[in-house]
Amino acid sequence: MNVSALSRSKIIAAPTGVYENSEFNTHEQVVFASAPEVGLKAIIAIHNTGLGPAMGGCRMWPYTSSDEALTDALRLSEGMTYKNAMAGIPYGGGKAVIIADPKTEKTSEMMRAFGAHVERLAGRYITAEDVGISTADMDAAAQETSYARGTSTKGLGDPSPFTALGVFEGIKAAAEFKYGSPSLEGRTLTIQGLGHVGWTLCEHLHSAGAKLLVADLSDAQLHKARQQLGAEVIAPDTAHQADCDIYVPCALGACLNSASIPQIKARIVAGAANNQLATTEDGVRLHERDILLAPDYIINAGGVISVALGEEHDAKAIVTDKTLAIGKTLKSVFATAQQKNVPTSQVAEEMARARLTA
Repeated sequence: MNVSALSRSKIIAAPTGVYENSEFNTHEQVVFASAPEVGLKAIIAIHNTGLGPAMGGCRMWPYTSSDEALTDALRLSEGMTYKNAMAGIPYGGGKAVIIADPKTEKTSEMMRAFGAHVERLAGRYITAEDVGISTADMDAAAQETSYARGTSTKGLGDPSPFTALGVFEGIKAAAEFKYGSPSLEGRTLTIQGLGHVGWTLCEHLHSAGAKLLVADLSDAQLHKARQQLGAEVIAPDTAHQADCDIYVPCALGACLNSASIPQIKARIVAGAANNQLATTEDGVRLHERDILLAPDYIINAGGVISVALGEEHDAKAIVTDKTLAIGKTLKSVFATAQQKNVPTSQVAEEMARARLTA
């Protein structure tokens, strides 16, 4: 597709009830964009730029409606505001979603058209990988925008290994707080989702001596986990009910809700998935059951740290050190929540808001 074709992409009509959407919360800007000639339907949500340009990945998913996609973009972009604030990087929160099946509908032309829309925002939003998007996809987007990160030529490339490292450190911090030791030797962990992050995390956990229960929709990934990691396969829809020490959600969000929380047997929830709490009240429900939650936008910040700082001198060392510090941040949240006898989710949000207003 040539540049003239890209220039014909246009803004599409927004879903009804944008301001009435339950996830709309002081968002600065929401862009609905399309390029019909390549099948692009995208939403870019900028939540807050108080700390700097909005930074957050692009997710591709076969949403059933534009309203469902909007809800996800609004939730994810607000989460990025808190994530970037707690990570101590000079960026605000934003997120993009593309309505398409990444397995059957994604093309490089579609990603280039998306990149052209990102470029039109003139730096207010910086994009990178998320669910359904690879380094090659960011390479395609980068042909049309200078605001794409996680590419093969800029920074440290695929951010998922750093996300996995941060989650691993966070799990150890949670285990030390709850069980008295950071050691995972002999501990049973349920990992729900074996994507790029989930798989790399499983490798860390296996090396640490943990027993793995794994759930995923991919038979190939499950077979690999059995063969290479000695993992036990369980059903995805009941993974949260498994008898284990630590539940590790690494798939999509809203997995912690009024239906699932009463069924959780683990004493710790610590995973890579974004927006794990379906509602604020679900953080309270976990607290009332004495289940320690590692807030997702703290524990999974390694990826955005790598994207934000990946171009600095000695970037890998800087990013690694800052990612390893996620465990220390979580320990502070856990201690404060215990002292005040309030949910860790409440403490994390209060800390993030304080940094935004400082």
